[in-house]
Amino acid sequence: MLPEFQKIIETLGWTIVGIILLYSSVWLFDRLDPINYREEIRRGNVAAGVIVAAIILSIGGIIITVLLAP
Repeated sequence: MLPEFQKIIETLGWTIVGIILLYSSVWLFDRLDPINYREEIRRGNVAAGVIVAAIILSIGGIIITVLLAP
């Protein structure tokens, strides 16, 4: 197999793993937190949107750090 093709396949695989980890982490946060952030965002609560965005960015940062660790 060509080394370039193998790197592309590995990158796609780790991307899928990262997306699954991010989605499952946000889902777990939604289940553990008693506040329904989706409903609050639908009502126009900007603070709830900022909290959800911060959670997604921080979890994403952790996942990227773990996946890129040597």
